[in-house]
Amino acid sequence: MKLNNMKVRFRLGLLLSLILLILTGCWSSKEIEDLGLVVGTSLDLETDSSSREALEEQEARNSNKELITITNQFVNSETTGSGAKEGKKQQKAYKNVSETGDAILPTLRNMMLKNDKRAFAEHSKVIVLGEDFASAFNLTQTMDFFLRELEMRPSALLLIAKNHASNILESNEPTKIPAFQLVEMMKGHKRTTKILPPMTFAKLQGKLNSRASFLLQSVTSENGEIRFAGAAVIKGSTKKLRGFLTGKELEGITWITGKGKGGLVTSFYEGTDQPIIYEILSMKSKITPHVDGDNISFNVKIESEGRIAEHWVLSEKTFDNKFLKKAERATEKEVERLVKNVLEKIQKEYQTDVSGFGTRLRIEYPKVWKKLKKDWDQTFSEIPIQCEVKITIKDYGTSGE
Repeated sequence: MKLNNMKVRFRLGLLLSLILLILTGCWSSKEIEDLGLVVGTSLDLETDSSSREALEEQEARNSNKELITITNQFVNSETTGSGAKEGKKQQKAYKNVSETGDAILPTLRNMMLKNDKRAFAEHSKVIVLGEDFASAFNLTQTMDFFLRELEMRPSALLLIAKNHASNILESNEPTKIPAFQLVEMMKGHKRTTKILPPMTFAKLQGKLNSRASFLLQSVTSENGEIRFAGAAVIKGSTKKLRGFLTGKELEGITWITGKGKGGLVTSFYEGTDQPIIYEILSMKSKITPHVDGDNISFNVKIESEGRIAEHWVLSEKTFDNKFLKKAERATEKEVERLVKNVLEKIQKEYQTDVSGFGTRLRIEYPKVWKKLKKDWDQTFSEIPIQCEVKITIKDYGTSGE
C-alpha cells in the first residue's frame, strides 16, 4: 500500500513540475511591446560635410575615413494600429531611424540614443545598399556584420539602389511598409524577365567567397514610388558596384542564362509596325565553350516555347502557318537583339562575366580555366560569342479568321 502511495505522489510531483515549467514561459522571451521590430535596413555613403563635422566633434576625433549612414525601418506596436483616429492624420505603418558612423555595429548601437525600443532584427526582410556606398566599399567587408549577426535571417534579400538607399525605405502611401513591398515585388521574377531571382543572404555568402562577378536586383524611387530598374553589376575582383544594366539588358541576361520562368517579348510583324506579344511558357539555354589552342569562343543556343498573347496584325490570317512562322522569326530577331546588346555592354564596357560563361569553361575545360580564372573578366571581354535562337509558338489563342 505504501509503495502505491509513493508512486501516486511521484506522478503528482512530476505533473506539477511540468505545469510550473509551462507557466513560467521561456527564460529568454522578449515582450513585443519592448521591441522595435526591424524589417528593413539601408546603407548610404554619407556625403554631407556637416554630418562629418558633427560626428567628429561628438566623438572627439578627426577621421578621414568614409562615413556610413544606416537607416533601420521599424514596425512596432505604435505603428501598427488599425488606422487614423477621428480628426487625426493617418499614422505611417513604419518608422525610419537613421544614424551616421564609420562602422556598422557601433552606428547601430548609437541608434539606442534616439530610439526607446531595443532593435530586434529577426524579422528583417531586406537590406538596400546605396549606389555610392556599393561603389566605394567591398561587399565582403560591409556585409561581414550582417552575415555574422545571429538575428539576421538567411532569407533576407540584398538590393542595390540607384542614388540613395534610404529613399527606398520611404513611401507616399502611409499604410504600406516599403520593406514588405520589396519582398512582394521580388516574387514577380517568375512572370517577367526584368526581375532577377532573389539574392538572399544564404546565396550571397557563396558569391562573395568566389572571384566571380554577379548581378543584384537594382531598385529606384521616384516621389515615394518604388520601382525595380534593371540590375547592378558587382565585379568579382573588387566586390564593388561596376555599373547598372537596364531592364532590357537584364532581359538579355535572362535569355543567355535560360533561367527565366516567364515573361513577354514584344516584336513587330515583318514589314509593318504592328506589335506581336510573345508570352514565354518555357526557356532553356546551353552555353558551349570551344577551345582551339589559345583561341576560345562560345556558342549560346537558346530555345523557347510560348504563345501569342496579343497582336495587332490585321493584314494576315492569324491561324495561318505563314503568319506563325513570321511571328516566330520576328520574336527570334528581338531575342537576338537583346542578347547582342547586353553582351556588348558586359564585354566591352563593364568587362565582367555575369552570365555564367566562365562556369561552363571551368566544367568542360578545367585545365584551361585554371590558367585563366585569375584574370577571367579581362579575358572574357575579348572572346567571340555566337548566339542561336529558336522560338516555337505552341499556342496562338482562340481568336482568328
